[in-house]
Amino acid sequence: QVQLVESGGGLVQPGGSLTLSCAASGSIFSINAMGWYRQAPGKQRELVAVITSYGSTNYADSVKGRFTISRDNAKNTVYLQMNSLKPEDTAVYYCNADRIRTRGGVLYDHWGQGTRVTVSS
Repeated sequence: QVQLVESGGGLVQPGGSLTLSCAASGSIFSINAMGWYRQAPGKQRELVAVITSYGSTNYADSVKGRFTISRDNAKNTVYLQMNSLKPEDTAVYYCNADRIRTRGGVLYDHWGQGTRVTVSS
């Protein structure tokens, strides 16, 4: 069974930094793109950043220049370094893997359980 487990969320003051991690576990051969999404109260889930297996990245305009996504393919882990955090970054952050090749076949659109980030003074 493949799981995506996020960690690193918490409470931080405006202007502060946090680093989120998402580790994929299980009998994994490879993972295509991995990304971070977020959902604020009363809003739809939105893309924050995505990174392909080759390292190409894409960011939401609202986080460009402040957030950095990276991954360690050997550890099947993706990270999100968040700097200059704003109250509007407050949300539950979810990890996503769009295609995971496993011993048992291919999994599509796989999600973690989410980690909460609160930016407040």
